[in-house]
Amino acid sequence: MAEADDKLKAFIKAEAIRLGFSAARIAAADAPERLAADLAAFVDAGFHGSMDWMAETAARRADPKTLWPDVKTIVVLAMNYGPDGDALATTRMPDRGNISVYARNRDYHDIIKGKLKELAGKIAARSGADVKVFVDTAPVMEKPFAMQAGLGWQGKHTNLVSRDLGSWFFLGSIFTTAEIAPDEPERDHCGSCRACLDACPTGAFPTPGRIDARRCISYLTIEHKGMIDVEFRRAMGNRIYGCDDCLVACPWNKFAQAAREMKLQARADLEAPKLEFLLTLDDAAFRSHFTGSPIKRIGRNRFIRNCLIAAGNSGDPALSDLCRRLLGDEDPIVRAHALWALARLEGADAARLALPISETDPIVLGERDSLG
Repeated sequence: MAEADDKLKAFIKAEAIRLGFSAARIAAADAPERLAADLAAFVDAGFHGSMDWMAETAARRADPKTLWPDVKTIVVLAMNYGPDGDALATTRMPDRGNISVYARNRDYHDIIKGKLKELAGKIAARSGADVKVFVDTAPVMEKPFAMQAGLGWQGKHTNLVSRDLGSWFFLGSIFTTAEIAPDEPERDHCGSCRACLDACPTGAFPTPGRIDARRCISYLTIEHKGMIDVEFRRAMGNRIYGCDDCLVACPWNKFAQAAREMKLQARADLEAPKLEFLLTLDDAAFRSHFTGSPIKRIGRNRFIRNCLIAAGNSGDPALSDLCRRLLGDEDPIVRAHALWALARLEGADAARLALPISETDPIVLGERDSLG
């Protein structure tokens, strides 16, 4: 039995690498100690912001057997998406928009899920066990299980860190009824380092190992649907989709390698897109330009909101006309951020004068009244 178990484990790990994964490790499907308590504390503190689904699915997230009672083993897989060069280079180009490294090409959910299904099918055929695959969108706490499986540890920025891969990698998991001996857990190797905490532009880490999503640029630009608080706008710089600052700061990334999967390597037009172009996108053009990209899921209006903040921070008066044009947009949140951007570029008085006298939406009028 032990020999068969070892052969199955070796087979899984070899097939994972063959399919393009960077690592595969095995965990027992037992909830890690304190997982439920830590998740409850996170939600109770309101750190999940408007992500209500985190509270609604907390019970299933805390214990994989609530999600699937028959699961015995979790295969945790990593796929590297490391950048080929300086991930923050674009943040120093104020006329451009900075997109998080993971979103500069195809949607990773589609890429990884296909490979997970292929590997899961091979596991089922070889073992006769049932299998289910999960990648990010399901209520699975993949990072704690990855740590339990020995793939890495959760750093002070709450992201997973690996001694072999750094922290530029996606996670996916295969649940199975097969009983496979788990790998040894990984321990924390952060020591006294706090580089990731100090690098955060908005101070999103109230304590090491805990993040307040409401202050996180990734949350603000992707998950948050409404107005972005003035407190965070200048700190956002030109980050229009996600933020990589805490990842870049981690010293363990000296071991990271550039992505091998072609569909995860940056598209040239998404490495440093011009704000001048992005601000012209209507809904149809937005959908066409970002076909297959994870950016498409936030929708045109939220994306333009982000681009307007970047425009306001650019100091580039050439973008003023585009901001002025967006004062007439159909979406009031876009109009409000256009007003802020114009005020940053031309001054509050000029922005107020540019606002159409027909404007009655309280969101836009509230932004006007808050201009310095």
